Amino acid sequence: MACPPETPISGVSPFLLTEERAYRQWRETKLAGRFLGPERLMVPVGDPEHLSEAERTALLERVSRCNMVFYRCTDGGRTMDRGQVRRFAAALGLVRLDNNLCSEEDGVSELRVSPDGPQAEYIPYTDRPLSWHCDGYYNPPHRRIRAMLLHCVSDAPEGGENAYMDHELLYIRLRDENPAWIEALSHPRAFTIPPNVVNGETLRAAQSGPVFSVDPASGRLHMRYTARLRNIRWREDGPTRAAAARIRELLGGDDNPDILRYRLRPGEGVVCNNVLHARTGFTDDVGGGHQRLIYRARYLDRIAGT
Repeated sequence: MACPPETPISGVSPFLLTEERAYRQWRETKLAGRFLGPERLMVPVGDPEHLSEAERTALLERVSRCNMVFYRCTDGGRTMDRGQVRRFAAALGLVRLDNNLCSEEDGVSELRVSPDGPQAEYIPYTDRPLSWHCDGYYNPPHRRIRAMLLHCVSDAPEGGENAYMDHELLYIRLRDENPAWIEALSHPRAFTIPPNVVNGETLRAAQSGPVFSVDPASGRLHMRYTARLRNIRWREDGPTRAAAARIRELLGGDDNPDILRYRLRPGEGVVCNNVLHARTGFTDDVGGGHQRLIYRARYLDRIAGT
C-alpha cells in the first residue's frame, strides 16, 4: 500500500501501489509533458518584483510539468538582493520560509565559502562537491521542505555546476523496474539521520522517515533523500538496500536523460518543488575578489497551482 504513511486529501492517489490504473494515467501525462534540456525550462524575466501575467504563467506552466523552472533576469544583467528574492518567490506562492541554523534572520541563506565559524562545518558553505539530495531531508514532518529557490549573485570562475532531476521521474523509473522498491522506500523508517550534536549540545534530534510519501497538504509526491554514505542509517532489509543502491546508480550515471545540468550565471536562478539536486566543486578567485555567492530560500509551501 505504498506510499504510506500519508495519503492525499481526496481522490485516488496514483502513488498507491494498489491503484495501478491511476498510476498509469498519471505516468502517461507526466512523461508526455516533460521538457528535455534546461534552456527549454528557462523563462526570461524583466522585473522579478513585478512579474507580468505572461511571465508568471510561463514560470508556473513549466513547474507544473517538471517541478522546476529556470529564470533569467534580462534587465541589464540585474540580480536581486535577499528582500527581492523573497518578493519574487511570494509572487509564485512561496511565503513560509524555513529558517535554519545557517540562514540569515530573514530566512534566506547566503551560500558562499566560509573558512571558519559554524557554517564551515556544512558542505554547502564550502567549495567541495555537494552530493545528490532533497533539501531538508533531516527535518521533521511539520517542517517538510516543499519548495526551494536558488539565485546566483556571482558565479565561480571555475566549476559550480548544478544537476537536477525531477523526483517524480525517478519514482517512475523505480516503480516500473520493481514496485517492491517503492514499498520499501515508503516505509516510515526507511532511513534515519542521526542527531546533530555540537560540543555536547543536541541541535537536532535523530530523524527517521520514508523516502517517498504523499504530501497530505497537496496529494503530490514528496521525496526525502540524501546520497551521503556516512552517518546515514538505512533500514536493514534487502529491498531497501537494493532500492538505495539503484537510486545511486540512476543518479550517478552519465546516460540518464532526465538529469539536467546547468551552471547558473549572475541574475539567473531556479525555483522548484524540492527536486533532487547536486553541485560540482568549484574554485573561487579570492585574491581577485571573485567569489561564488548563491542566495537560497527554502519553503514549507509548494509553488502555486502545482
